[in-house]
This record gives sequence, C-alpha cells and structure tokens, in this order.
Amino acid sequence: MSQPKETSVKEKKRAPVPGHTGRSSLPPNVSNSEEDEIPTVEAFGLIPRGFNTKDYLEVQNVHLFKLPNENNKKEHHTDRYFNNKLIIRRGQTFNIQIDFNRPYNPEKDQFWIEYVVGRYPQQSKGTYIPIPIVDELETGKWGAKITRNEMNSVNLTILSAPDCIIGKFRMYVAVLTQFGILRSSRNSETDTYILFNPWCKEDSVYMDDEREIEEYVMNDVGVIFHGDITNIKRRSWEYGQFEERILDACLYLMDKAQLDLSGRGNPIKISRVGSAVINAKDDDGVLAGNWNNDYTYGVSPSAWTGSVDILIEYHSSGLPVRYGQCWVFAGVFTTFLRCLGIPARLVSNYFSAHDNDANLQTDVYLDEDGKTNTTLTKDSIWNYHCWNEAWMTRPDLPVGFGGWQAVDATPQETSDGMFRCGPASVQAIKHGHVCFPFDAPFIFAEVNSDIVYSKAMRDGSKVIEYVDKTHVGQKIVTKEISGNGAQDITDTYKFSEGTEEERLALEAALMYGVKKETREDQLQSVPDADMDFQADNAVFGSDFKVTLTFKNQSTNHYTVSAFLTGHIVFYTGVLKAEFKNEDLELTLEPISTKTVEVQIKAHEYLSHLVEQASLHFFVTARINETKKILAQQKIVALQVPDLRIKVVGNKMVDKEMTVMVEFTNPLKKKLQNVSLRVSGPGILKTRTKIFKEVPVNSTLKWEEKCVPQRAGLRKLIASLDSDLLRHVYGELDVEILSGDDS
Repeated sequence: MSQPKETSVKEKKRAPVPGHTGRSSLPPNVSNSEEDEIPTVEAFGLIPRGFNTKDYLEVQNVHLFKLPNENNKKEHHTDRYFNNKLIIRRGQTFNIQIDFNRPYNPEKDQFWIEYVVGRYPQQSKGTYIPIPIVDELETGKWGAKITRNEMNSVNLTILSAPDCIIGKFRMYVAVLTQFGILRSSRNSETDTYILFNPWCKEDSVYMDDEREIEEYVMNDVGVIFHGDITNIKRRSWEYGQFEERILDACLYLMDKAQLDLSGRGNPIKISRVGSAVINAKDDDGVLAGNWNNDYTYGVSPSAWTGSVDILIEYHSSGLPVRYGQCWVFAGVFTTFLRCLGIPARLVSNYFSAHDNDANLQTDVYLDEDGKTNTTLTKDSIWNYHCWNEAWMTRPDLPVGFGGWQAVDATPQETSDGMFRCGPASVQAIKHGHVCFPFDAPFIFAEVNSDIVYSKAMRDGSKVIEYVDKTHVGQKIVTKEISGNGAQDITDTYKFSEGTEEERLALEAALMYGVKKETREDQLQSVPDADMDFQADNAVFGSDFKVTLTFKNQSTNHYTVSAFLTGHIVFYTGVLKAEFKNEDLELTLEPISTKTVEVQIKAHEYLSHLVEQASLHFFVTARINETKKILAQQKIVALQVPDLRIKVVGNKMVDKEMTVMVEFTNPLKKKLQNVSLRVSGPGILKTRTKIFKEVPVNSTLKWEEKCVPQRAGLRKLIASLDSDLLRHVYGELDVEILSGDDS
C-alpha cells in the first residue's frame, strides 16, 4: 500500500514576504490560533471532465470519543480539563472512528489522517503531520492501525510521536484518488490538543513515580510558603490548570512570546520563554510587578487567591494584569507548566540574595560607631523569594544534569536581553557547574552568597569586620507530596555548610567564572564576645519585645555600645521607614552573659506598615575596649488574623450550597475599602465583594451561593485586602459528593 507523500500540505503560491528573504521566504510561524485554508481537493494535474468526488471514499463523520468519561480522556489523564475538545498526551495511543459513505476496501481505497497547526504547515517543521495507516504501530513514530472495519465505519488506534509539537491541531482525513487528494472539510469539532506526557518513557518530561506526577502535574491546588525562616507561613493557591479557558490561555502565552511552533515540543524552550512572558517587564507579558505598596490601579498581589482570574483576564485583553510579586509570578508559572503537562513545583528560598551580579557577596556597611551606613549599603536580602522548578531531560547538557530545572519569572535581571531566568539544572547549581545554560550563576549566588559586614572609615577605606557565610539560602522548601507541609529541599541546591563537598562546589563555581571578592585573609580575628537576638511571637496590632543576649567568653571586663534600629521592610529587603532607634550601653563581666529587653509598641510601627507586615531589626554592637563590631539582623513577620470559612447546605455535585466568610477586625482603628475574594476549583469561580468599612472589633459576614461541579476533596480559598491590613487568608477543605454517593 502506498503511503502519503513525505511533503508539506500543498501551499498556494505566495509573493515573498518583505523582510523574510534568505534562508526562508516564509515569516515566523508563531501563532497556534492562526490558520491556513487547506484545500479539500488537491489535484495532481488537470481534472478530467466528469470527475465526481462522490465516486470515491468520502468522510461522513469522525468520532473522537472525547467526553470526560470516555477512554481517550481517561487514559490520557485529561478528563479533568473543562474543555469539550479531544485532549491527548503525546507518545500514547488513542482511538477514533471514521464513518464513510460506503464500506472501506483496503485493496482499492487509501486514506490517512492529517494534523495541522498554525500557518505555512510543513512536515519538516512538525506543523504538518500525515499519519499513515500501518500494520503495526512503532514506538516513537506516528502511525494509525485499523482495529475494526465493519459496514461503513473504520476504527483506528493512533500513536503519536513522543517529541511532537504541543498545541491545538486541526484534523483532516485525506483520501487518495488517481486524480488527486480529497480532504475532509475544516471542522472545529475535530480539533485536538496534544500535551506533554510525563507517563511516557520516551517523552522528555517523563517521571517514573506516579505520586510525583499526581502532585506536580495533576494537583490543581498548591501551597506557597512565605514569612521568614523562624516563622514560616503558608497559604493555598489555586493553580486551576484544568479550568475552563485556561488551556487556550496557556497556548496564547507561547503565541505572545512569539515562540516558533516548531520549538513547542521542547520543554527547555517553553520554560525559558515562559519565564519571560509571565512578567510584563519588557514584552507586555502577563503580570506587571509592583513593590511600592500602592495598588490603586490594580489588585494587590496579596489579594489574589490563584492563577485563573489572572490568565483569563490576560487572554481576554492582551494587556498586563496588575499586580504581581514573586509568589504570584511563581503561582501563574506553575499553572502554565502543569497545564501543558510539564511537571512543575513552586519553591521558596529563605534569605535569598538579590541583584548581586553573581559575586557571592552582599555588602553591609557600618560607620566607625557601628551604625548601619544606609548610603553605602545597596545590596538587599529578600526575606524569601519564590521561583519554580520544571522537570525535564537536558540533552543539551552532560549526562546527570536533567531532572529539576530552576526557572524564575520574577523580573530581577536580564538574560540574553530579556527579563527571564532559567532553566538552570539544580544539580549543576549544587555542584558549582555554573557554566551550563541558562543563568546558573545568578541562582547559585541567590543561595550561596556571603554577607560581608565592613566598617567604612572616615578616610574612605573599608575594613571587613565579619563575614556571615550561612545567612543566605538557609532553607529552601516546597510543598510535600500528598500533604500541605513544607518539604526541605535545601540539600538539592547546596551541600551542608563547611563540608568538603561544599568547598569543592564553590571552587568549581569560581573556576567557571562566578566572582568572589572577599579574601579570607582580609578578615580580622574572631572577637571573644558574642551577641544573640530573639523576638517574641509578634501579633499584628499588639506590643511585643525583642531580647538581646550578650556573652563575654573572655576574662576581661568589657563595656558595650549597642545600636538597635527597626525598619518597616518590604519582603524584598528594601527598607521603607525607620520606626525604632535605641542606643544601649552595658557592662560585661568576665565569663558572663547579660540580657537586655527592648519593648516594641504597636503605635510605633502600625502607621508605616507595607505589604506582608514585616519588621526588620538591625543590631550592631561595639566592644569599646577592642573596637570589635558584633552585628545581627532579624526579620519579624507579624501574625495577622485568619479568615473563617464554612459551608451550609448540600455538599454535592449540581446541588446548591452556601459559602460563608467571616472576619473580625483586630485593630484599634476601623478598616476602610475592604476587598474580599473567595474561590475554589470545581466549587465556585472567583467572587469578590467590597465592604466600605469594618469598625473596630466588629465582624463582617459574607455569604455566596454556588453549585459544585466536581466531586472529591476540594478546597475553598479566601483573601482579605485593605490599605491597613494585607495577607489575610482563610481556607477550608470540603468533601464534595457525586450524585451517585447520595
């Protein structure tokens, strides 16, 4: 049996496109949604008079078995998508049925299936895929095998290639005649989405652990860890990768990023352009970042409960959505990757070095009295920073550097001229092999920088007083599998401090071009006195105290001059306002310990608070007799009240129930323009409500009716936002019964 021609779909003659001459006369093919008109009759030459298409095999109908309860979607793990088209994963078989106008005779008739995507379809680019009828399917290749031929119907099992393009394809059935090819008409009902397949061993995103796939591809609700390392906080985030319109929105992002269709089978390229297009910094991407605490023209980053509203708004308008910060960028990026079938997880790095030009050094300058010199101190350490990891092979790197790849959509530094970061092999970062693409030196510095405390002398010279090698990258966490707790993954990024392996990794990074400006022999001797700093569990709107403990390990009498400053600080480490400044003088007896308590009053910090309610304390102490400097810094994340959620009524699919949200104002002043938001994948789409004011000690109550669409353990997520109070969340797990369970 002859097979379809190994060519592209026959194209109409086009005039050369200006600006696209040379190696290719066609413009870039960067839109999944644009179409070429494919001819229904493709003649080989002149068609003789009397030729009647009805004399040949003619397609009457195509059945794709695309309902959620039918095998194609169930076996391809795509039955959770709210989408009425066929959605399959590459490298795996699926079944279709074609009804012809008469019985198919394999001795006389020849037909094949065609998939086409974008414009200018070409077989060499993977944008035109002719699928031959074969006797046996062959792993790694497209092919269609007839499994039933009865009456006028033919059933086919089709196998897709495990490296084919990801996207929305148009489907045709082509019949060969002696005069030309007859093709079925354009029918949007047969459009087929093809996704990555982590279940397929030949796919570059293959994972061998079913529990990991369920967590990193199929879980549509995640946990974001924030706060600070001594008070790690968590909030749920609705990824919503299966929700209505989200799959089309994610494909639109690749169009917006102008990723050529031929590159859309490669998770390396997709994750790299994703890290650029999720932020709007230089390409009008999804989210506009805002770190200045003024959200007048958009939504406060802390008010979002998930990715769905953001992606739908962007897909509808094509304009950046306002506003995002690192956890919002990372949350939307997770949705994008999981929706396309790339395993992904969101990670939080506590004390993340930022914008230090990969020199492994963050500089803090003190004046000769030991106070912080804010003019010279420009580097900042983020309390935490969220980025993503995507799972894939790295055939462009040496063996062993596949697996988790760090990708970051928060606009921090440019990479090859755009604000993007990654994918960088986590394994390469751990071993210091930062010569490999992409952006490994930057991420290596985020988790490995030293904090260098230097004394700036009046004559302009600088003397290094102390180097803290363990502050940055203290803990890196992600959501645990099948739970909501934090899984510590620090050891995937770095070896334990002080080990031989850590030293070798650092030496490797230095060899590959990472700069390290501090020389060990510049450091002065370690002082024989020490200082510790602790803070109470601080509740938003209440007084609390901080405690300084000084330890004299020598046989000398010492006097100490200490300076404590308290700043309101963005989670990025940028200072906003000073609210506390206290000088302390004390005497240390030989071999002794002394404790000093400092009271922090609510009225001192409340009027200055910004996003995430973080207070930054910096303590420097000078031992007057030796002129040695002791330094400590501490982030205090204030505890904010929770939202309370409960449900009333039937917790059942297609039955109305009521969601109730309550909140009590804990402050000694009224809250104004309070925005409430509640959502839950499979239960209700996002609802918002504005309360003009919430008086002191009063409780607001909000009820919303909804009709759950999906059975199983689901989650409701709510947020509250106002100028005075942000990062207020609530969540509730709800078991929704199916109609069959009643």
